[in-house]
Order: sequence, then C-alpha cells, then structure tokens
Amino acid sequence: MKKPDFIQRIKSREHKAFRELVGLYQKMVLNICLGYLHNPADAEDLAQDVFLEIYNKIDSFRSDAKLSTWIYRITVNKSLNFIRNNKKEKTNLSLVPDNDGEGIGLQIPVDKQEQIDYKIESSERKKRMDIAIDSLPENQRSAFVLNKYDDKSYKEIAEIMGLSLSSVESLLFRAKQNLQKKLLECYKNLNS
Repeated sequence: MKKPDFIQRIKSREHKAFRELVGLYQKMVLNICLGYLHNPADAEDLAQDVFLEIYNKIDSFRSDAKLSTWIYRITVNKSLNFIRNNKKEKTNLSLVPDNDGEGIGLQIPVDKQEQIDYKIESSERKKRMDIAIDSLPENQRSAFVLNKYDDKSYKEIAEIMGLSLSSVESLLFRAKQNLQKKLLECYKNLNS
C-alpha cells in the first residue's frame, strides 16, 4: 500500500483506512499522552480525542510532511492543552535516590510490610517526579517526554518539533539538569 494512496483513502473518509491508521499509531499516541498526563484513563480519553481530531482535520494534512510527524504534533498539542485546562495532580514515574544521594536506583521490597511501605513511598516519588517534569519549560518537557516515554531518537524529536538536532540535544541536556536539580532539592528537603 503506497502512503499517498493510504492518505487519500483516509481523506476520502474510508472507514477501513482510518481503522488502519488507528492500528498503526494508537500505541504511539497513547504513549505520548501517558507521558504527559501520567494517568492511564486520561491518556486513553485524550488519545481518542486525538484520533477524532485527526479524522476531522485530515484534509489539512500536507502530503509533503510525514504523517507520523503531523500526528505527533497534534498529540503533543492536545496533551499540553489538556494539562493547561485540567490542573490535576498526576502520578506515574518511579525513581529512588541511591544511599549516597548522588545517583538514582531501584529498591526491591522483600516482605509484605516492605511492599506496602514501598508502594506508599513509590507513589510519593511518582508525584515528585511528575511535578518536576511538569515544571520544565514546554520545549524541554516535550523533548523529554518524546525521548523517555516514546523512545524517540534525537533526530526524530528534531523532526517532530521542527528544531535542529543541536537544539534538541541542548533541550534534553537542560531538561535532565533541571530534573536532577529539582529532584535532589526535593529529597534534601525531605531528609532535613
């Protein structure tokens, strides 16, 4: 199946072609939404909204661009709009500081009480991480989410965000630095 034919079939409102499009991009869209919203139910709802917008705006798609890039941009924009419009507390990412407080590692619970304690602590860590990610400037957050949640390469992120490769490298470097500072500060405040 040639892409221009596929896109034309979607523009012609052929339901089978649209189902194929959803099948091809559903996981990608859901991962991006989840990366921004940190809530599976909200991410699923937003992913449905994304596909509805794709269906309604497919005529505005220019075939000189990549379909995946266009879908990414819609997904990121809808995710950011959702966050702006729904200032909710979000949870989902788990990192644990090492014993020396310098790095990040994982702790494996052993008995039932440790598992309960771990779940409580893990939930708090998730909240702190989500707050740190959400506090990043918009471009840093977008680059970080695309890289860490959707495993996109720097080159793919540059294409999606319409930036140079060096700009993406700089954004990700600054995002990681900012996250590290925010998380270390948060953990120091908890231990003092």
